[in-house]
Amino acid sequence: MTMSLARGLTTLNTRKRKPKKFTLKQQEKNEIDRRAYNKRMKQLGLHNQQMNSEEYEQYLLGNYKSKKKQEFKPYVPKDNPFYRETPEIPSNGNGIGNCYKKENNTYTGTLITGIATMHKSNAVPITNKKQAIDVANMRRN
Repeated sequence: MTMSLARGLTTLNTRKRKPKKFTLKQQEKNEIDRRAYNKRMKQLGLHNQQMNSEEYEQYLLGNYKSKKKQEFKPYVPKDNPFYRETPEIPSNGNGIGNCYKKENNTYTGTLITGIATMHKSNAVPITNKKQAIDVANMRRN
């Protein structure tokens, strides 16, 4: 059994590596990806997660530190001088049966002479005798 380092590791190379540079083609692709990312964050309502191009580049390189969350501040409404204070007026009764009964809708005209049933209980209005004969023939043929 040998006591050696895993492949790719060495104790001799201790200098910090330079960050890689993006080519022009990669920068254009990254810009398109960043805009799509920002659009997604905006749609999700995460406006604070949107990034500018420098932050997105650091994000791709693995060096991005996310922004701190804003502290929660409860909403305090402003004093509105135009707000009218109305006293609460209690309703009359206990809320059961305090309205009028709706009248039933009935057809009182003379255009529609009847209702025929077509396919699978499909009600069709009949306006003249010719339509009644046509519907009857459709059911039989």
